[in-house]
Amino acid sequence: MKILVGLSGGIDSTYTAYKLLQMGHKVEGLSLIMHDYTDVESARKTAELLGIPFHTLDCRHLFEKYVVSNFISEYSAGHTPNPCTVCNRYVKIAELCRYARENGFDKAATGHYADICFDESTKRYCIKKAADEKKDQSYMLWYLTQEQLEVLCLPLCDMTKDEIRTEVAKTNFSYLLNSKESQEICFIPDNDYAAFIEKEKGVFPEGDFVDANGKPIGRHKGIIHYTIGQRKGLGISLGAPAYITAIDPDKNTVTVEKMSGVKGNILKANQLNCQFIDLEEGKEYLLDVKIRYAARPMTARVTVNNNTATAEFEAPVRAITPGQSAVFYQGDKIAFGGVII
Repeated sequence: MKILVGLSGGIDSTYTAYKLLQMGHKVEGLSLIMHDYTDVESARKTAELLGIPFHTLDCRHLFEKYVVSNFISEYSAGHTPNPCTVCNRYVKIAELCRYARENGFDKAATGHYADICFDESTKRYCIKKAADEKKDQSYMLWYLTQEQLEVLCLPLCDMTKDEIRTEVAKTNFSYLLNSKESQEICFIPDNDYAAFIEKEKGVFPEGDFVDANGKPIGRHKGIIHYTIGQRKGLGISLGAPAYITAIDPDKNTVTVEKMSGVKGNILKANQLNCQFIDLEEGKEYLLDVKIRYAARPMTARVTVNNNTATAEFEAPVRAITPGQSAVFYQGDKIAFGGVII
């Protein structure tokens, strides 16, 4: 097949292209320019060493429209967003697949650790967990559409990171073994997201830390500096570890409680996107739910009404955070996902 690989110049996308070439496919690379920190030259170097054609696509306007604007508005509303899930749906994988379709490629590929399957009975595509549980990135791909999944392929699905590093050591890409993992927020390389937001929106005012009854117990430095479940850097003491349990942008308050207050049994999520199953209103599902990328899946009874999913967990879970993605799994397949409200 003729396959377009999204190249970043990192170890995973580089090995993706290398593996596809070894399998006998015709491979070309594409670097998506999404912000001023996009490392086009590393991607170009990869393509030159592989001996494959290299293309670039300027996506900065789309990245600003869909990712940066959502990031700022969500934090300003007291939420904690997942910029990568939004980017994959509307920019990174969206534009990779569109470019592949419009330029005669059979497939588009990335170096994500996940798999894609097609269910003959439902005629639906879905993301599956990767072979490498520690590196599994299926959570970040819940928002992808059926049209995107039809074009996308994920060649690293059956490999572990250790296996890839062993293989890369045998190639002329061994210099990549010393490279750092990519930044969590790629467009904020110093990770000071609060400064980034205040540069765009102005300084957020100080306000009150309050207890569960709304009583002031200290001063916070602006709501964008905090997230649900946060314990470090609060600067107040309750005589026991203190955690943020709520952020109210209208009152400009941040609620702080002891551990019991940060756990909950129920979450609601909207912006639902179905993959393995086509949701039925009112039907109850027993699914495993991840409420953040690094969280362990927890079993819950799930119902959907008016395009909002309600999940009731079998045991309390820590720090259910508005703005984060809730990803619902049936076995190792993504049933659907949504944004916690």
